[in-house]
Amino acid sequence: MSSRDQASSEITPEVLLRAYACGIFPMSESADDPSLFWVEPEFRGVIPLDGFRLASRLARTVRGDRFTVTVDTAFNRIVSECAAPAPDREDTWINRRIRELYGALHQMGHAHSVEVWHDGDLAGGLYGVSLGGAFFGESMFHRARDASKVALVHLVARLVAGGYILLDTQYVTDHLLTFGAVEVPRQRYRRMLDAAVQGHGNFGALPTDRPLSGAEVLAVLRR
Repeated sequence: MSSRDQASSEITPEVLLRAYACGIFPMSESADDPSLFWVEPEFRGVIPLDGFRLASRLARTVRGDRFTVTVDTAFNRIVSECAAPAPDREDTWINRRIRELYGALHQMGHAHSVEVWHDGDLAGGLYGVSLGGAFFGESMFHRARDASKVALVHLVARLVAGGYILLDTQYVTDHLLTFGAVEVPRQRYRRMLDAAVQGHGNFGALPTDRPLSGAEVLAVLRR
């Protein structure tokens, strides 16, 4: 058994949570690779919750309620969609073992999804891990323009309302830069993480049993 295969077999949901608390997370080389390996970037992507940038055009889209946004109603489907090939992404790091692990975290209440619907079809969404006052964004996808962006806006409003301290994006992309994402050196990130995981974020501070309107979300972000 290779070191990667052995690591994959030894990772449990509980081990995974401890790893997040230490600043590391698992990945796979591809969706078809059964093995996992640990990642601890030298620079970590973070969106400061008090510095979230929302472009006026996107705010109009959120306010217009063209999409219906729910949480935790289709977690496994969101993960599957994030793992599926897309025009800008032929392959992903989400393999079957990762789906199993994060599905278990979801059952434990430590992983959540945001679903964006249009005319009854799943148009986009994201998922991530909640631990204390930290939320670790894992992956997002879209099949309609702005769907994943709307999911992120709803997520940030929920984190702000729930008293979260840290929104970890793993890496910074051009897309995330538009929302205010920054790169944080490893040692500084660890200090931020230590403070955050000791917090008590409440993902359910905003209603989870019904879709939120854009007006409700924007009101939270204007506080």
